[in-house]
Amino acid sequence: MQNWLRDHPEVRNIRAAVADLNGQARGKRMPARFAPKVLEDGTRMPFSVLNVDIWGDDIEDSPLVFAAGDPDGVLRPTERGFVPMPWLASPAALLPMWMFLEDGTPFAGDPRHALKAVLDRYDARGWRPVVATELEFYLIDDAGDTLQPPPSPRSGKRRLGGEVLSLRSLDAFDAFFTELYDACEAMDIPAETAISEAGMGQYEINLVHTDDALKAADDAWLFKQLTRGLARKHGFAASFMAKPYAEHSGTGMHTHFSVVDRDGTNIFDDGGPDGTDLLKQAIAGCLAAMPASALIFAPHGNSYDRFTPEAHAPTGICWAYENRTAAVRVPGGSHKARRIEHRVAGGDINPYLMLSVVLGAAITGIDDQMQAPAPITGSAYDTKLDQLPTTWGDAIAAFEASPLIPRILPKQLARNFVMTKKQEAQYYAELTEEERIDLYLDTV
Repeated sequence: MQNWLRDHPEVRNIRAAVADLNGQARGKRMPARFAPKVLEDGTRMPFSVLNVDIWGDDIEDSPLVFAAGDPDGVLRPTERGFVPMPWLASPAALLPMWMFLEDGTPFAGDPRHALKAVLDRYDARGWRPVVATELEFYLIDDAGDTLQPPPSPRSGKRRLGGEVLSLRSLDAFDAFFTELYDACEAMDIPAETAISEAGMGQYEINLVHTDDALKAADDAWLFKQLTRGLARKHGFAASFMAKPYAEHSGTGMHTHFSVVDRDGTNIFDDGGPDGTDLLKQAIAGCLAAMPASALIFAPHGNSYDRFTPEAHAPTGICWAYENRTAAVRVPGGSHKARRIEHRVAGGDINPYLMLSVVLGAAITGIDDQMQAPAPITGSAYDTKLDQLPTTWGDAIAAFEASPLIPRILPKQLARNFVMTKKQEAQYYAELTEEERIDLYLDTV
């Protein structure tokens, strides 16, 4: 890691940062000359900072704050090492961190450690999840009283409708996307295909699959920071907010995963189109945990505006083969790549928590040999199904009552997350619609 800074003498300052429960980067800025100390000793920060609300305020009555004396934990570098921050005016580097106790024990309230604990369950079986993510976002001009797409740098015109898979829409913002891909290359984020989506000014970029799920979560976390930062550099906003426009499609983050054994064999592959019993047990686990997991997949007040029938977001709890109306889809293609696509999460999620509950639910389904219902055919919107929670309050209640969540997430983290969401819901109810948009546009 020190070699990276030696190879980049232009970097004069660094950020040491960790993801809080909302996926916000919390940390410190310091001159680059202090990097060796941070690499060797880490840096200190209160445990409670990982459990602040979306405004950055302490959680009232949190056991991490006054009751405990607001003690420090120790942030230590992850295996990622330094990454450049190309969205800033001056050369800088970000050092991703995670939180530990004084004795080196992982802090149970850190979402990255929660994902690591889930992956340990796979490792105990000799397995590794292979994960890819698809990140949707909107490019938005928020300078006026109402949100609208930014004008094309080429024509000066605004495209006021959806342009699905339009090369013209991508080419209009070619300078932005070119710089975004160059930055992904510099940050080791495996950005692959970019497409224009159904909403006006909406796009999606796929990140290539990896058998390191922690890196997949890191990539998504860093990609969101990068995209928001570069967009502002180009004079507009990039938002992963679940539903910036009431009349247009919401913003999703779909996750594909398979599981390989020590020989690299896909345990979901039966040589044909159906997939193995293990595939169906993993699907059953995902479906069983889905009502309680909704709070992770839709963590904010605006998130629930996305779950609208026939608006390209799932509403019913079901699975299907090659069917994008289902919450869980098994894509077609080569049997060697047989995998699960989990389609519920919005773009406003914390990637570490999202992957924790998706992969945690799947391994729990396998552990319990759960039986999946029959796959649906036709439109899930026209099928009588159990539904995802439709309000923030219902999702909080389902999360708290679930017997599966304590098997997937650490008790301390789950408690902290519920306290955070209850406080946010209380204050969110008092905001105007304009204040709600302003709250989430640049934060999530």
